[in-house]
Amino acid sequence: MAEKMSPSPGGGITPLQQMLASGTGAILTSLFVTPLDVVKIRLQAQRTPFSKGKCFLYCNGLMDHLYVCQNGNGCSAWYKAPGHFTGTLDAFVKITRNEGLRSLWSGLPPTLVMAVPATVIYFTAYDQLRDYLHTRMGSWSHSIPLLAGALARLGAVTVISPLELIRTKLQSQQLSYRELRVCIRSAVAQDGWLSLWRGWGPTVLRDVPFSALYWFNYELVRTWLCGQAWLDGATFTVSFTSGAISGTVAAVLTLPFDVVKTQRQIELGDSEVHPVKASKRSSTWLLMQRIRAESGTRGLFAGFLPRVIKVAPACAIMISTYEFGKSFFQKLNQEQQLRGL
Repeated sequence: MAEKMSPSPGGGITPLQQMLASGTGAILTSLFVTPLDVVKIRLQAQRTPFSKGKCFLYCNGLMDHLYVCQNGNGCSAWYKAPGHFTGTLDAFVKITRNEGLRSLWSGLPPTLVMAVPATVIYFTAYDQLRDYLHTRMGSWSHSIPLLAGALARLGAVTVISPLELIRTKLQSQQLSYRELRVCIRSAVAQDGWLSLWRGWGPTVLRDVPFSALYWFNYELVRTWLCGQAWLDGATFTVSFTSGAISGTVAAVLTLPFDVVKTQRQIELGDSEVHPVKASKRSSTWLLMQRIRAESGTRGLFAGFLPRVIKVAPACAIMISTYEFGKSFFQKLNQEQQLRGL
């Protein structure tokens, strides 16, 4: 059986060790999940070639990032590389054979600059909040992971949202850092500091409920699986399975918000690329009504299978690696304490 892990997320380790464990988990998750999205984007580009200024979403398993195609058919970027693929497996084989294995991780390094810190903030904040709420309440309650998960995600999104907007401006308008500073000052002077958090609303609407549901179900499923197997603490396998199940449940229940968030993020990218043509953005509720009117209720659950296929393994890899890292540091700390006696 795999090595047992502590049932307590933050027990016996420091916040720095929590950050190291979550950072390692974030990098491993992105390395496993990114090839799926690279292949998806290449197939998408084959069906509908990206024109100049075309916006699309790139997911590294940790968060979504907006990409903007710079110069249409003359674009030499990875997502414009020639190739004829008959399906997902064929794309994997041909990209690896013709362009090299590294091509499956195209576009990953720039996104990690944002995604890894966001994940570190999120997981460390969850553990700290969970332990704090547990101490304050004096007993365990199922509302603790629900509340801690929601607050941790809210904090992470709020910190990262302006940085992601700045990254989009930098890419879409091809600005130097000096020009970017002038551009940000101009935007703040015109629309106020809150303009840096454009796109925050739809992201929070999807990510906060997802996080609350994910941690609630994760703690529930993990406790149940440990009980079934007569374990004192979760093993790597238990954490992996619990992460996959809870990620799937949360992904399905928040899918309508994901559909809306995707459209709003593309809308935001279009407004950066074509600021003059950009139309007035509708509210999230009106956008949901419009999708339902055009495509019915099924329209709000578009992309069900691709989202589950992407989210389930990402959640499983991230949480099991994170728990393994914490277990490692916990054992290390215990050994150091014993040596100090």
